[in-house]
Amino acid sequence: MRKNEEDQTAILVRCGTGVVLGGAAALLVSRAVLLLSSVAISRGALGEGLLYQVTVAGCVLGSFAGGLLAVRRCGARALIVGLCTGGVLFLLLLTVGVLLFDAHSVEQGGIGLACGCLCGGAAAGLLGSGKKKSVKKKRRK
Repeated sequence: MRKNEEDQTAILVRCGTGVVLGGAAALLVSRAVLLLSSVAISRGALGEGLLYQVTVAGCVLGSFAGGLLAVRRCGARALIVGLCTGGVLFLLLLTVGVLLFDAHSVEQGGIGLACGCLCGGAAAGLLGSGKKKSVKKKRRK
C-alpha cells in the first residue's frame, strides 16, 4: 500500500460526512435565501406569484453551496457527491415539511424542488471538482 492511499472505509466515512455536512449547509443557505425573498415579498419588491419560483431558486442555490462544500471535502467522484448532497437537501426539506406542516412536499410541487436540489448539486459537482488539466510543455526541436 502506498503512502498516499487511504483505507476504503476512511474514504467512505470522509465522503459520507461531507455529504451530510453539505446537506446541512445547503439547508441553511436555502433558508437564508427564502428569508431574504420573504422580506422582499413583504416589502412589495417581489410579487406573491413568484413564491414557487423563488423556492426552487433557493433550493438550487442551497444545494449548489452545500455541494461545493461536500465536493471539496470529499475530493473524488464529484458529480456523485454533489447529487447526493442535493438528495440529502430534498430529504431534509421533505422531512421538515411533513413534521412541521403535515403536508407532503411531493404533492405540492415537490417534483420541482427535487429537480432544483439535484440540479444545484450536480452543478456543484461539475464545477467544484477543482481538477485542473495539466498543460503539456512543448518540446523544442
